[in-house]
Amino acid sequence: MVPTNSQGIFRFTLVQRLFHAFLLVSFLIQAATGLGRMTMETGWGRGVLSIFGGYDASRDVHIFVGRLMLVVLLIHIIYLMTKVDWKHLPKSLWSQDSLVPRPADVRQFFQHLGWMLGMRKYPEFDRWGYWEKFDYWAVFWGMVVIGGTGLLMTYPFWSTGFMPGWGLNVAFWVHRIEAILAIAHVFIIHFFIAHLRRSSFPMDRAMFSGNAGLSLTRHERSAWVERLEADGGMNALMVPQDAGIVKTVHFVVGCTAVVIGLYLLIGAAISVFQITW
Repeated sequence: MVPTNSQGIFRFTLVQRLFHAFLLVSFLIQAATGLGRMTMETGWGRGVLSIFGGYDASRDVHIFVGRLMLVVLLIHIIYLMTKVDWKHLPKSLWSQDSLVPRPADVRQFFQHLGWMLGMRKYPEFDRWGYWEKFDYWAVFWGMVVIGGTGLLMTYPFWSTGFMPGWGLNVAFWVHRIEAILAIAHVFIIHFFIAHLRRSSFPMDRAMFSGNAGLSLTRHERSAWVERLEADGGMNALMVPQDAGIVKTVHFVVGCTAVVIGLYLLIGAAISVFQITW
């Protein structure tokens, strides 16, 4: 089959897209309730909290969604266990289809940086870029740190049974700092790389539709496309591009998430400045 401009290449399964959709919604809720409570002294903070029923109600929402995120993380880990090629460990973990970082990712990072500076050619990325692997594993790190400290503060009587009371103060600041870092990374770096770069502006719909444009994929992930063509797996991944109402829905949902994220980031930054000064 000869690929046409109306075709795309299949990238994400329905389960993977559902995991991403849950993470997208839950992260926005946690960011809104957390930043709102952090800036409750300002009109912006109180306005955000009013969406969730006020200061106390937003805390309940924050805790509930946090617990739900930890449950889904556990489900995701079980899902991963079903996808691992146990018969070919550890080699399967280092395959080009794996999200486990490899030495080649470090090399491609510096080559990509050189390309941005006009000093190197564009790297021949395979199925996953180094930034995608970083984003994926950063979620695990964030869940452990933010979720762990959140549990300590949610159940203070239990946690102080094995740690001193001042440990809750440490947990509070670790929770807040890690959350701010996560929010800044997602709303600035992740949003920019995923949606605002020139090749996909204003919206990369791959994680919503499951498919990516063939011409763009051939340019950005040439090693993956060449590998699929060489081993005969290309035809199995060829799918028609979304059109009409489906495309519009994906665009609206994605843009709405970006706008909300940037609103929270900018609004919180201005509110913190007002509180500080």
